[in-house]
Amino acid sequence: MEDGLGELVERKVATFGRRKVTPRACIVDSKRHLRAFLCEVLEDLGFVTSECGHVDELTGVLATELPDLVLLGIAVDGLEPGRILETLVRAQFGGKVLSVGAPESIVLKAVQQVGAEYGLDMLLPLTTPFAAETLRDRVAVLLPDEPAPSPAVHVGEALHAGWLELWYQPKINARTLVRYGAEALVRMRHPTWGVVPPAYFIPDADDPHFRALSEFVIERALADWHYLLERQNATDLSINLPASFLRDPQAVRDLCRRMPTHPAFRGLTIEIGSDEVIEEIAPLNEIAREVRFHNIGVAIDNVGTNWPALMGIDKFAFVKLKADRQFVTGNGNDRLKRTVCRHIVELAREYGVPALAEGIESRADLIAANEIGFDLVQGYLFGKPAPLKKFARSSLTRTVMGGA
Repeated sequence: MEDGLGELVERKVATFGRRKVTPRACIVDSKRHLRAFLCEVLEDLGFVTSECGHVDELTGVLATELPDLVLLGIAVDGLEPGRILETLVRAQFGGKVLSVGAPESIVLKAVQQVGAEYGLDMLLPLTTPFAAETLRDRVAVLLPDEPAPSPAVHVGEALHAGWLELWYQPKINARTLVRYGAEALVRMRHPTWGVVPPAYFIPDADDPHFRALSEFVIERALADWHYLLERQNATDLSINLPASFLRDPQAVRDLCRRMPTHPAFRGLTIEIGSDEVIEEIAPLNEIAREVRFHNIGVAIDNVGTNWPALMGIDKFAFVKLKADRQFVTGNGNDRLKRTVCRHIVELAREYGVPALAEGIESRADLIAANEIGFDLVQGYLFGKPAPLKKFARSSLTRTVMGGA
């Protein structure tokens, strides 16, 4: 460790205390697979994560990301941990430090001792191999413990503060079990309550902020598409918008101009609730016809017992019918649910478009969906909605029938 580090001991190390923001963590380790695992576990807990593969990257992260936690992977020779500790002290880092290394490691013990001597808040070290539960226990002190907000958070405040993000849930080919695409679902990371469910902030359709929320979803989804393209194969994305957005000619023109011209872009799907579509079938069908020429498809979401109202549409321009989850989950043992799903599939066949079953939570649900004839499936059996980086790290395919 450099001699200059000792000169910093006299400085008062700044402390964040229990910050009223979503906790942030920076993983500093040369092993990419370990960084990925740590990021995944921490993001499940509600952390915003960043990564450093080398100490030289840490200075910038400390200045811009302001992490509450630094996870320090211990190198064998001890040189890198020493430089990292020096960097933390020089930056007057006031968060917590969690070192990760082999049990009985001399370097690990040295890092703990020296870090404490220089005023860093060292958590009990994590020895390899370790379970995700052990990591959760180590960082529990950083997690918000306040209840969810009541009353609901105003979406205008969330948009202005930058608390919103998109999470992604995979859509799966029902026959091959290969990932077909993903649905973008808006989430909020509130500074006090962490990840907040949409029910707490999604406004009514006539709320003036709904337009701004729709613009956010479009802009972020297209940016995320480029992010996913850089890290894996192109992923077909769908987003949810209110029918009122598509009724605005200027909004539709702006949307069409935003579509990527990249040859890998196969189009953006907009999902509109079936109740909204039924109220304005003719104009929305015409809009769906027009936007197809700009690589945009409009799908009908949440189709249930209202399926008869979608019969007999002239020159059907919608690209997909999506069965409401309440008629998909558990339909293997429910005759009424199976009947509704079967009619939805038959209607999709008549129009020549795919039928998607949302709410597949068990193998029984998947088997039933295949027997009924759904083309695509979506649900917790294949993955919960996940933040962008975690979704990007997920495998492109996942077979669920052959496992235990």
